[in-house]
Amino acid sequence: MPHDISLIATIAAGLGLAMVFGFIAARLKMPPLLGYLVAGILIGPGTPGFVADVELAKQLAEVGVILLMFGVGLHFSLGDLLSVRRIAVPGAIVQMLAATALGMAVASFWGWDAGAALVFGLSLSCASTVVLLRALEARGVLESINGRIAVGWLIVEDLAMVLVLVLLPAIAGLLGGASGPMPSGADMLLPLGITLAKVAAFIAVMLVFGRRLFPWMLWQVARTGSRELFSLCVIAAAVGVAYGSAMLFGVSYALGAFFAGMMLRESEFSHRAAADSLPLRDAFSVLFFVSVGMLFDPHVLVEHPAQVLAVLAIILVGKTLAAIALVLAFRYPLNTALTVGASLAQIGEFSFILAGMGVSLGLLSPEGQSMIIAGALISIAFNSLAFTAIAPVQSWLRARSELARRLELRDDPLAQLPVSVDQKLLSGQVVLVGYGRVGRRIADALAERHIPFVVAEQNRELVEGLRAQHIPAVSGDAADPAVLIQAHIARAGMLVIATPDAFNVRKMVETARKLNPAIEVVLRTHSDEEAALLQQENVGKVFMGEHELARGMARHVLERMESTLKAPIRGEP
Repeated sequence: MPHDISLIATIAAGLGLAMVFGFIAARLKMPPLLGYLVAGILIGPGTPGFVADVELAKQLAEVGVILLMFGVGLHFSLGDLLSVRRIAVPGAIVQMLAATALGMAVASFWGWDAGAALVFGLSLSCASTVVLLRALEARGVLESINGRIAVGWLIVEDLAMVLVLVLLPAIAGLLGGASGPMPSGADMLLPLGITLAKVAAFIAVMLVFGRRLFPWMLWQVARTGSRELFSLCVIAAAVGVAYGSAMLFGVSYALGAFFAGMMLRESEFSHRAAADSLPLRDAFSVLFFVSVGMLFDPHVLVEHPAQVLAVLAIILVGKTLAAIALVLAFRYPLNTALTVGASLAQIGEFSFILAGMGVSLGLLSPEGQSMIIAGALISIAFNSLAFTAIAPVQSWLRARSELARRLELRDDPLAQLPVSVDQKLLSGQVVLVGYGRVGRRIADALAERHIPFVVAEQNRELVEGLRAQHIPAVSGDAADPAVLIQAHIARAGMLVIATPDAFNVRKMVETARKLNPAIEVVLRTHSDEEAALLQQENVGKVFMGEHELARGMARHVLERMESTLKAPIRGEP
C-alpha cells in the first residue's frame, strides 16, 4: 500500500467486531459492552490473528472519553455539583484511602515493596467515569439525586488522581523507583503546590470567562444558520478545551471536557449541542471499551489466578462495601448507598494510566499491570449486573433485615418531619416527591396559592435548605414506605411525583394507595412507551415534557391566531 492504513484498520476492525459481538451479547440478554470488550480482546496482542494498533486505539478511546464527559457536563450544572459536595468530597477521599489501604495490604502480603504496593492500591481505588455514565444513562437515572452523587463522587476521584499522577514521578525515588535521587520535603511540596494552583486557575478561568465566552460563541455560530458549522463548533469546543486544559493546566482531558460542557450548558442551545454530539459520543465510547479489551492478556488468568481473584475481591467487594458504609454514615437512603456502591465496583481509564506510569518509573512490574487490567476488564463486564442487582438486593435487605430498615431512619432529624409543623398543613396537602427543576416550579406555584405541601427529597442539602425556609420537607427515598408515612400520605389530597426516577414510580404509587386509597396521583415521564404503560396501568395522570411543551405552544398559537382573525381588517368599517 502507498500509505499507512493502521488508523483505518483499527477503526474498521474495532467497530465491526464490536457491532457483531455487541449484537450477540444483546440477543443473549447481556450488556452490549461485554461484546465490545470481547472484540478488543480478539484484535489485541494477547490473541492470535489480526492485531490492531494499540496506541492508536488508546487515543481514539481518549476522544470518546472527552466527548462523553462533555455530554455529561451539558446536563450537569455547577449547582448540581455543589449540591452533593458534602457527601461527594469526603466520601470519595475516604473511599479512595480505604481501597488503597486494601490494595497495599494484599500487595505487601504477596511480598511486593512499598512503591509497587502503593501504585497497585491507588490503581484499584478509582472507578471509570465512562463506565458509570453508560450505566446511569442506560437506566435513565443520570439526572436523579443518586446519579448526581455518583457522578460528583467520581469527579472528586478524577481530581485526586490528577494530583497523584503529578506527584508520583517526584516521589518515585523515595519509593524505590528509577527516577533519580530522593527528593527533599520541599521538592515534594513544590509539585503539589504547583498542581493545586493550576487546577484552581483552570476552574477560575472556566467559571469567570468560560461561562460567558462559550454561550456567546455558540449563539454567534447558531446565527449563521449552518447546522454543520454548529456541530463543528460543539466538537471543537469539547476537544479544544480538553486539550488546552491538559497542556496549560495539567488537568485530565476528561475533566477539561466536563467543565467545557458545564459552561456550554449556560447557553439556550445546550440541548441541541448535546443532540449533535451524541452520535460521535456513542461511536467513540465503543472504541474505549474495545481499547480496554486490547490491553488484556488472557495468560494472566492462567498464570496468576489467585492474584486476579484478590484484585476482583477488592474492586467488587471491598470498594463497594466501603462506599455503601460511607453513604449510609452520611444518612442517605439504602437505595442511594447501593447505587454509589455499584458505581464504584469497577476500575477504568485512570487505573490504566497510573499502572503504566508505575511500570515506566520502575515501581510496578508488568505482571502487576496485567493483574490491574484483568481486574478492570472483568469488573467492567460485571458492572451492569451490579446495577441490575440493586433493586432485588434492596428488597431482600428491607424484607429480611430490621437493621437495614432502621439504618435509613435511625435518629435522623431530616428523616422525620419536625413536631413544630402545623397539623393543619398535614391534612389534604400535596406530597411532592422531588425538588429538582420541575419540583421547584411546582412548589413555587403551590406556595403562591397558599396550598399546603410536603416535599420528599433524597438530597439532604436541599431538605436542610427547605426547612430553613420553614417548608415541610423529609429526607429519604419515597419508594420507602417510611418516607411517605412521614410526609403524612394517609391524609394527603394528592401525590405529585416530579422526580425523573421511573423505576420506583410504581412502588411509590402502590404505597400511597395502600395508605390512602382515594389519593390522586400526578407523575412525569420522558418516554412515550413508559407514558402509555403507566396510563394503561392506571397509575395516575401522566405528563410528558414534549407533549406539554407542544400543548402549551399550540394553545398560544391558537389563541393568537383566533384573536387576529377576529380583529377587523384595517380599512373596514
